[in-house]
Amino acid sequence: MLSVIIICKNEENHIRACLESVSWADEIVILDSGSTDNTVAICQEYTDKVKITNWPGFGKQKQRALELATQPWVLSIDADERVTQESKQEILDIIDNPESVEGYHLPRSSNFCGRFMRYSGWYPDYVLRLFRRDCARFTEDVVHERVICSGNTAHLQHPLLHYTYDSLDEAIEKANLYSSLGAEKLYNEGKKCSTSKAVLKGLWAFLRTYLLRQGFRDGKHGFFLAVVNAEATYNKYAKLALKTIK
Repeated sequence: MLSVIIICKNEENHIRACLESVSWADEIVILDSGSTDNTVAICQEYTDKVKITNWPGFGKQKQRALELATQPWVLSIDADERVTQESKQEILDIIDNPESVEGYHLPRSSNFCGRFMRYSGWYPDYVLRLFRRDCARFTEDVVHERVICSGNTAHLQHPLLHYTYDSLDEAIEKANLYSSLGAEKLYNEGKKCSTSKAVLKGLWAFLRTYLLRQGFRDGKHGFFLAVVNAEATYNKYAKLALKTIK
């Protein structure tokens, strides 16, 4: 009754724990975009539905995975996420006793450099991840893709565990990647940016994370996360500004 879909690349440090947490599913579909580590070999221990593809962007890649799923219900998770026993039971209860709901938003509890964040805008961080296969599709965004569900949606109680960044180095590296993808997305949408706007956007990201979303209550991790968010936001708009400088 349930297909789990995962896209990945070079996730040997995370993928086994992820797969263990969903090994109870009826089907696991994995799209790898050219791993050079042991990711593919690990995945093949858990499922024979492993496909290697090119990289078209997050939205299109997840849509490809969705189109390979065969079960009525689909759970989309990332390689750095885990389904807890409580969340597993909640999902199974829904599938066994379906209501007039086609999609479910799951809360996420995200770990930043060794600490699960309770504030900073990182919890509960609801994401639409469980849905009826024939009622949903992914947007084509290269980053920050979304699931569009044609029916009613509801919220689950138990969170996914999300191991976002193991170290500050990893956080900075991924922030740089996502800022580039975000700038590309904005540029393709015809957006423009000035130098002053880039600075203000970065400052606002810090204030929003640390003050408005109470990141200060997450201690030093909340401060460092706010700085990373500010840097990533500034870089995104700075890259956009440079793309549009004549």
